[in-house]
Amino acid sequence: MRFDFNKIDFVKKSRIVLFAVLLCMTPFFSQTHDVPDTNISESDSNDDAFFEAEDIDPALQHNFTIIVPVHEYDLNPHTASYSSESQILSSLYEGLFSYDPVTLEPKNALAVRYRISRNKKRWTFTLRKNAKFGDGSLITARDVCDAWLDLLAEPRAPYSSMFDIIEGAAAYRNGKGKRDAVGIRALSDTTLVVELASPAGYLPRVLCHSAFVVCKKDKSVSSGAFSMQQNEAGEIILIKNNNYWDAEHTHIERIAIVQSDDADENVFLFNTGIADWIAGNVTVQKLLDKDSAQINAEFATEYLFFRCRKKSVWNNPDLRAALLEAVPWDELRSQAFVKAPTLVYPINGYPQVEGFTYTDTDEAASLMADAKKKAGIAQSKRLPLVIGIPDTDYMKKQAEILAGAWKALGVDVSVQTSPIHRYLESIPSWDADLFSYTWIGDFADPLAFLELFRSASTLNVAQWKNAEYDKLLGEAALYTGEERTKLLARAEQLLLDSGEVLPISHPVSLNVIDLETTGGWSSNAFDIHPFKYLYKKRKTAPLPNIVSR
Repeated sequence: MRFDFNKIDFVKKSRIVLFAVLLCMTPFFSQTHDVPDTNISESDSNDDAFFEAEDIDPALQHNFTIIVPVHEYDLNPHTASYSSESQILSSLYEGLFSYDPVTLEPKNALAVRYRISRNKKRWTFTLRKNAKFGDGSLITARDVCDAWLDLLAEPRAPYSSMFDIIEGAAAYRNGKGKRDAVGIRALSDTTLVVELASPAGYLPRVLCHSAFVVCKKDKSVSSGAFSMQQNEAGEIILIKNNNYWDAEHTHIERIAIVQSDDADENVFLFNTGIADWIAGNVTVQKLLDKDSAQINAEFATEYLFFRCRKKSVWNNPDLRAALLEAVPWDELRSQAFVKAPTLVYPINGYPQVEGFTYTDTDEAASLMADAKKKAGIAQSKRLPLVIGIPDTDYMKKQAEILAGAWKALGVDVSVQTSPIHRYLESIPSWDADLFSYTWIGDFADPLAFLELFRSASTLNVAQWKNAEYDKLLGEAALYTGEERTKLLARAEQLLLDSGEVLPISHPVSLNVIDLETTGGWSSNAFDIHPFKYLYKKRKTAPLPNIVSR
């Protein structure tokens, strides 16, 4: 998921994040199971004690208010790409699986069980018999097929290439195959069969993503715990979907999602009890209850990347390698709580990859001279490089650091900016060489990051193509366990050695929510908090009647 650049700036807003670094220093997840359990609990309730550890008072559940950053939210699950959009979409629509909000393991949603064939390429899913859309009509396996095939047919769908693991999906997505040749079939109302092109034990994790939910063609009818009541400028209103299969255990009746970037106003609304949860800008120092600041490591990486443009001199990996040798990494990462020498966040069982940790200006000059000679570029010729960044002080400083470091190599850096809310959408048409990006992994697997640079991936905004890299990812799909992760690590090493990516940091998320008055909310590495589990409770020891504004 793409990170929202207009989310909280921790460096400016808070000094209480030191302990978050300790949370971030160890790997998040065990390696993805290669042969997942074929049985999921068929219980129609959320029986985990975390979600309902106490009696819930219905009188408190009428309204819940969330403050989010100002953003033009795309609530079409097939075309949305931001993490904040996924948060809302996961409440409006549901797929076969959903994220467990504590462990992030796949949790049964529309699917109650599945079987995997002996060759691990045929998956047979059994759907709930009581699953319904918001209009009361049954959700069937045919609806799943239609939703997924519509996703593949949508040219603006950023995540459609993640279904390339399905037989015939890539060909259909690229207009070279037929719809009925895709390996997705409904055998009955409750039986869905998926034929994979190669084994993919991580499939349930992929299917947790909001892009793969079940929705009708016009997206007007909900399949999740909530339905849309209002979507107007600055405010989205969701109401409980009483036709949802687990409506009995969905407690909040109405959720108001209010857009605001006013950090002081947001904290005032929280301090006075008007807002229940702030997922955007906030002045932490003005919080009356500092314990309400929930800080957590994210399964994400901030990095810079070169965008391959026609006839760009920076398509040359030798020239890029010279630049990276001269990068003052310590200075570039000086504001990072968790420094990132590599692209993939450390995962248990994933081999160590050699990243970028030191600077050698003499070696950089030598590499640049050799690269110019090899490319037929005069040694005296200065090379222009354009950096495209969001219009923030932080990114301007980053660009300034790079410009200073590369000037001695005969590189003249110019910086172009874009308003934050338009930055990511503008990258494909921007005539620049180097861009800033922050990516939150969509599932707990190295492939969640490596997919960004696969040649045929719809997520490959860099337009970088490397046949050996693609081959390694393809080979990895044929193996499990250690053999698979070794191939993925080799692919990442190739990517880093090409000078395509400059890893900077692993971000830290900040949410403001009082867990003494709100239940069903837990910090996690994806910063995903499904609304269906939320409930309000009475505070046992209220704060003094003081308001800070």
